[in-house]
Amino acid sequence: MKRLLITAMFCGLLTTVFAQTKTDSVAAKTDTSKTKKHGYKLLIGFKTKTTTDTVKPKVIKPASHFNFGLTFSRFDLGFARLIDNGSFTLSPKNQFLDYKGGKTAYVGFDVLQLGYRFNPYFKIYLAGGFDWTLIRLRQNITIQENTSTLTYTTDQVNYSKNRFSASYLRIPLAFDFRTKDDKRGNKFHFTVGPEIGFLLNGKVKQISDEMGKKKFYDNYHFKQFRYGYYARVGYKSTGLFVKYYANDVFENSPDQNGLKNLNFGLTFGL
Repeated sequence: MKRLLITAMFCGLLTTVFAQTKTDSVAAKTDTSKTKKHGYKLLIGFKTKTTTDTVKPKVIKPASHFNFGLTFSRFDLGFARLIDNGSFTLSPKNQFLDYKGGKTAYVGFDVLQLGYRFNPYFKIYLAGGFDWTLIRLRQNITIQENTSTLTYTTDQVNYSKNRFSASYLRIPLAFDFRTKDDKRGNKFHFTVGPEIGFLLNGKVKQISDEMGKKKFYDNYHFKQFRYGYYARVGYKSTGLFVKYYANDVFENSPDQNGLKNLNFGLTFGL
């Protein structure tokens, strides 16, 4: 019974709204015929504009201002590469970290921003966000938890997925340059700056027919604090990025000294 009453009330409300909308529509049409005498044309559902004066008023934007708030921007999607003391080829002591290049990825985005625009072509902002470095290992090994140095064991299991990853809180400082609007009203962007990061966690995820799906969490000697530099270049809201971390990927693990991280790929939401 309650459902029947609610349905009847809802239908009655819709009928009233429809009738009112129809009345308003007729009234709007009547007003249209009147305003034509004064050189105006009213389009229902659109802005009113004059037929005699086509000059658009110029919007004056402030030369400089602060901005602060939540955002979902600088979504980075690309590849990660390990650099072993200046070489993309891993040394023998780091061969256990050999990875599948096409499946070793970097993902990140910003969620908070505080900035100051000096003029229409330059601004500085400090952002906060998250990123993940996802290393797809080739070998059937397991990186060990709670060890004094980065250690692994060789398994008699054929893993269809063996992923070694780290997630960070990232804080980039950006110097953002942009051009004047082109004929289509779009801009080129060029952004450079330093970035720091704080480790959130490390993770090993393995999938195999023998063991099913397994996940392990530890810091795995990933750097607790990292710093580096990045650059972005793009048109409209899409572009390319490159990011290099100046300090090592791992800490308190002498065999991995000099092992650094380079990321590059596409970025969305400049």
